[in-house]
Amino acid sequence: MKFSELSNNIFTACTEYYHTMDNVDAKMVNPYPVKTIEYYLFLKNWIDAVQWHFEDIIRDPLIDPVAALTLKRRIDASNQERTDLVELLDSYFWDKYKDVKPADNATINTESPAWAIDRLSILALKIYHMRQEVKRMDVDETHINKCQEKLNILLEQKKDLSSAIDQLLEDIENGVKYMKVYKQMKMYNDPSLNPVLYGNK
Repeated sequence: MKFSELSNNIFTACTEYYHTMDNVDAKMVNPYPVKTIEYYLFLKNWIDAVQWHFEDIIRDPLIDPVAALTLKRRIDASNQERTDLVELLDSYFWDKYKDVKPADNATINTESPAWAIDRLSILALKIYHMRQEVKRMDVDETHINKCQEKLNILLEQKKDLSSAIDQLLEDIENGVKYMKVYKQMKMYNDPSLNPVLYGNK
């Protein structure tokens, strides 16, 4: 099984699982053994699903300002969790291909494998929610047709991105491309780098 197929299967299953509860405070039960790649892919999509709904909630024009600030803190923490997990996934690929000797003319990709897989996880959520829009009974035909057009594009994007990920991994394995991993070095979460935080000491 190609890696994109494994990822897509897990992302789709996790997205559907989240929506059986559809609650940002629901407890995840990960069906895969801890520390396996499948476990981390499932966790990745769960984080994305919860954050997707955080972003919906915070856009409520009637949200209480205090509740909005509390939710913003949760979104910040979720973003950091997401970044940490993507870097962990890249460590998996780095370790897997560490003994591959790149060809002299090998090139680097614009993004690492894990950040491409991150986009695949978000696509699973976009596809799920756009399908829900197509199924709505309380909207007119124009809305449904527009959403169906968008769904078709998302499905095409999923196919293209999946193919590109598999090609990238194959190229790394064959030494045609090589990996470099740059840690995100987010400054606003670091009390020693964010002037608002270190200025308040």
